[in-house]
Amino acid sequence: MSETIFQPFETTLDRDATQRLLRQTLDGAEDGELFLERRRSEVLSFDDGRIRTASYDASEGFGLRAVKGEVAGYAHSTEISEASIRRAADTARLAVGDGGGVMAPAPKATNTRLYTDADPISGHAFPVKVETLREIDAFLRDLDRRVVQVTATIAASLQEVVILRADGTLVSDTRPMTRVNVGVIVEQDGRRESGNAGGGGRVSLDGLLDPQDWQAKAREALRIALVNLDAVPAPAGVMDVVMGPGWPGILLHEAVGHGLEGDFNRKGSSAFAGLLGKQVAAKGVTVLDDGTIPDRRGSITVDDEGTPSGKNVLIEDGILVGFMQDRQNARLMGVEPTGNGRRESYAHIPMPRMTNTYMMGGNATPEELLGDLRDGIYAVGFGGGQVDITNGKFVFSCTEAYRVKNGKIEAPVKGATLIGDGAQALNQVKALANDMQLDPGMGNCGKAGQWVPVGVGQPTTLIGGLTVGGAQV
Repeated sequence: MSETIFQPFETTLDRDATQRLLRQTLDGAEDGELFLERRRSEVLSFDDGRIRTASYDASEGFGLRAVKGEVAGYAHSTEISEASIRRAADTARLAVGDGGGVMAPAPKATNTRLYTDADPISGHAFPVKVETLREIDAFLRDLDRRVVQVTATIAASLQEVVILRADGTLVSDTRPMTRVNVGVIVEQDGRRESGNAGGGGRVSLDGLLDPQDWQAKAREALRIALVNLDAVPAPAGVMDVVMGPGWPGILLHEAVGHGLEGDFNRKGSSAFAGLLGKQVAAKGVTVLDDGTIPDRRGSITVDDEGTPSGKNVLIEDGILVGFMQDRQNARLMGVEPTGNGRRESYAHIPMPRMTNTYMMGGNATPEELLGDLRDGIYAVGFGGGQVDITNGKFVFSCTEAYRVKNGKIEAPVKGATLIGDGAQALNQVKALANDMQLDPGMGNCGKAGQWVPVGVGQPTTLIGGLTVGGAQV
């Protein structure tokens, strides 16, 4: 009796028949796979005293890829059936041409499990989630009379993937994701300011719905909002900047991380292209991309090509030592895949993407770094930003920042933006503290129209000579 490879919502896919079809499709190709996905997600949002959103989505589909050289043929469908896969094969085979390619070996297997496979959506009843949102709203309004609006969100999803190769190798992964976000707006003397906090990971909702956890998030969102109520216009000019630990690593992710993805370097469009083995950062700067950290938002047991995720050193003591690779770019560059082949869904082709990207800590204390700051900015929180990966130039806005003079933290500042380029900023790192932290689990990364969950991190970091945009004083 033939084995069932995948049980979608309405049909069953036979493994033997599917593998025969896949083998025919990839005859003469150098790589390729059938990627099957089923996803369920739920989002509940509470805003201004009432439920604003209560959505539940379910989707499934497949993507069929054939790769030869730099060309990849890709077709996808929401109908998971042998007939639909056969139709997709006609499109995918266009990349193979006359054939003649030698199929790359399959990824090595792994028995590692980095997270639970339990469904986080069904773990708690709908009324429990709604009541938690109401409690968050009431808690914040009771904390401070200046609170005029509260927004709280509970999100959970479960993604199930199966990856089948022509040689019969089959890899599956079940990926949960949860998150709780809290936003608050406060008003005082006609001035309104906001604060946000949140996080989660590849865990159940148990811990996130615990009052001790969401109350901490609520207090943090309120603290940020109240800090900004007292903020003065940010100064403008070139100055030293101390960036806080954890989430400020988003600047590292955007300004440096994308430039270390294999496809940009193979094509020569990255600011780091051709610099492998060269000094690209100050001594002491070590940057890693690590998809193997249990339960983290950016972690993956295997990537979307079936390669086990890795702990990959990208920059070591200032030297560029590696890039993040999917299978196609790794083969074209003559290196091994690093477990960074990711895709948003079955409807998207995989490409090199980050997982959890962070900078290692140093030996100094945060207090020592701030004490060395004569006249500058202490940037604790970051919002949106823009980066050009071809030259690494970035602009990032600060959601929480302070003026520092003669080693002492002074008034909070509003409207501060950090301007520079990633490669130069790495070389201007003056000191690293011993408090490396990962973010609380709230990152999403966009590339070529695809979005995937990621993690970031860094220690408290002193960078010299960044341009700070603000109000000229």
